[in-house]
Amino acid sequence: RRVDAPADRRGALAAAMREAESAFGDPTVFIEEAVIRPRHIEVQILADAVGNVVHLFERDCSVQRRHQKVVEVAPAPNLDPALRDQMCADAVAFAREIGYVNAGTVEFLLAENGRYVFIEMNPRIQVEHTVTEEVTGVDLVLSQLRIAGGESLADLGISQAGITVQRSAIQCRLTTEDPADGFRPSTGTIAVYRSPGGPG
Repeated sequence: RRVDAPADRRGALAAAMREAESAFGDPTVFIEEAVIRPRHIEVQILADAVGNVVHLFERDCSVQRRHQKVVEVAPAPNLDPALRDQMCADAVAFAREIGYVNAGTVEFLLAENGRYVFIEMNPRIQVEHTVTEEVTGVDLVLSQLRIAGGESLADLGISQAGITVQRSAIQCRLTTEDPADGFRPSTGTIAVYRSPGGPG
C-alpha cells in the first residue's frame, strides 16, 4: 500500500496487517520507501564456497506487465557508469555478507534522482540469465553446476577483472493475453506462431 500523507500511515499499516494475517496467517509487514516511476535494475552474481564473489554486470527489466518482466536489456541503457559500479559493488557486498554460494540476482529499484533501494535477491538462476550470458560470454548454467560441485571461481577461470561487457542483448517474453477480451490471460493450445523476421 502506497502512503503519500503521514496522517494516512496508521490506517494503511492496519489494513496491510489485516490482509497479511488473512492471507498468510501472520500480520508481519515491512515498511519500505516508495520509489515512484522506478527503473528495475538487477545485478547477476556468481559466488563460490570459499568466499569469492563476482558480478556479471546488470540487466534492466523495467518494462513489465502486471509485475511480470516482459523486456530485459543488458547492459542497462543510459545508466550512469558510476551508478552502475556502485550497484554492482553493493550486490557483491550483499552476497558476500550473507555467505551466498552459486548464481543469484540482486535486484534494486532506481529512482529518477539516482537513489536506489534493494528489493530482493533471487537465489537461483533466472529465465533472463541468457541476456547476461550473451553480453559477458560466461555460461552461467555450467558455472553454477561446477560451483555446486565444489569448484571455485578460480577453478572456473572466472575473476572480476576478466568479466567484461562485450555486446548488448535484449530478451522479450511472449504473453498469452487476449486483446479481443480486454487483455485477459488466455489458455489453450498454440495453433499458430509466427517468429519475428526481417533484417537483423
